[in-house]
Amino acid sequence: MKRIAVIPGDGIGPEVVREAVRVLKHLQETKGLELKFVDFDWGAEKYLRDGVTLPEGALEMLTADFDAILAGAFGDPRVASNKHAEDILLGMRRGLDLYINLRPVRLLHDRLTPLANHEYPSPIRGARP
Repeated sequence: MKRIAVIPGDGIGPEVVREAVRVLKHLQETKGLELKFVDFDWGAEKYLRDGVTLPEGALEMLTADFDAILAGAFGDPRVASNKHAEDILLGMRRGLDLYINLRPVRLLHDRLTPLANHEYPSPIRGARP
């Protein structure tokens, strides 16, 4: 069984993460995936309520107990400094050695981009620009 830490985040994050979990649960039912979801309330609400961003021991717990982390968007205008978002996102990226935010994409057709007719080397070995 794969354990997934679910951190919805702020703003549109909870809405997007809820739908992503829904898709994963559908795959669970139709493809027999064995997944266990564990929700965490880390985000602006917790920060505003308790003053906690990334709880002590959180990174060690995520590393030891989970196979994946599904995290939503972070940032809330009620937290002008965005301290919670910075602590959570950068805390996880640095602490879990997730030093880049690579989102592999594939261009379906040149007409779908303002960069049409421009060639750039792909940062992913074997991927087409």
